[in-house]
Amino acid sequence: MIIIGLTGSIGTGKTTVTSQFAACGAATLNSDEVVHALLGKGGAAVAPVAKLFPEALDGDHIDRRKLGAEVFGNEAKRKALEAIIHPLVHEAQDVFIRKAEAEGKTVVVLDIPLLFETGGEKRCDAVVVTTATPEIQRERVLARPNMTAEKFERILHAQMPDAEKRRRADFVIDTSFGEKASLEEVKRIYLKLTQKKGHNKA
Repeated sequence: MIIIGLTGSIGTGKTTVTSQFAACGAATLNSDEVVHALLGKGGAAVAPVAKLFPEALDGDHIDRRKLGAEVFGNEAKRKALEAIIHPLVHEAQDVFIRKAEAEGKTVVVLDIPLLFETGGEKRCDAVVVTTATPEIQRERVLARPNMTAEKFERILHAQMPDAEKRRRADFVIDTSFGEKASLEEVKRIYLKLTQKKGHNKA
């Protein structure tokens, strides 16, 4: 089993690259979707998060927008939230990896925005970082619903710099050149890793 950690700053194409790895045969898990489930109806994080941030509780789930407003820019609150969320995300990742292995998958891709910040690279065989030019990155992000230039700058400021992520990566995929070019890079990386480990393409 080869575990690939996929990360990159906001708007650099992680979702597209994750789907391209899936097309190559990898089992893929999006950590943001895991968090959505944890904070949604019946999610394991609802009760502990509601206890800490009662104003974010909306019936049977956590309102992510209210929660974000509560913790954004507040280091102590953000760390308290992460202390609840991160172990649950890691647990979900472990379950996913075991399931993928049982199904005969040879490659798992974990899409983790805060991979380096949480030390997640230690559990990966390789780290892939997505990047894009600042102009394209900004254009993509500002096209999202409810996104403003101010919010984008705050998010960027809170994330590890793109240059540092690229420096620590095993592979870098620049998505500025379009999906066809990034798919070729994904195929090249997938083939290199599976051949190195002696696996056949899934």
